[in-house]
Amino acid sequence: MQDILARAARIKLLIFDVDGVLTDGGLIMDKEGHEYKQFNSRDGHGMKMLQETGVPIAIITGRSSAVVEHRMNGLGVKYLYQGQHDKRVAFAHLLELLALEAEQVSYVGDDVVDLPVMQQVGLAVAVQDAHGLVKRHAHWQTPSAGGRGAARDICELIMEAQGTLAGQMAKYVAE
Repeated sequence: MQDILARAARIKLLIFDVDGVLTDGGLIMDKEGHEYKQFNSRDGHGMKMLQETGVPIAIITGRSSAVVEHRMNGLGVKYLYQGQHDKRVAFAHLLELLALEAEQVSYVGDDVVDLPVMQQVGLAVAVQDAHGLVKRHAHWQTPSAGGRGAARDICELIMEAQGTLAGQMAKYVAE
């Protein structure tokens, strides 16, 4: 676990996939093709807290959805890349835009399409219910499943490693 905490301490950008990571992977559509997604509110709060500590969040997803754009806007996520069939393109753009090295980035994925980026980052994370190959290539696996607290798990791990978790939690506890 010390190696994981050391990796997490160096993180300056956290990237999430959406379907299967920020959601449970289910795709709900009505007969007109309108898409619905269910997000976990605790995941969202973890994302907000992490951003408050100065670690930005980005989204790289293969699908495009107005629902995702709306949710990320509500969470203050500035970097949103949708419709990315080759996620390496968006990843390279983020590295250049933010002047970061790949080792300073964590990526959270659940399926094989995430592996090309996961294999480049300093902290590759698989959600608990990820595909077996993704788990094998991850540095760490969240205790929670995608859409069920996995985002909160990684946000809190990074904050713990960077010494900012206690300060974030202290805002909610009267002494």
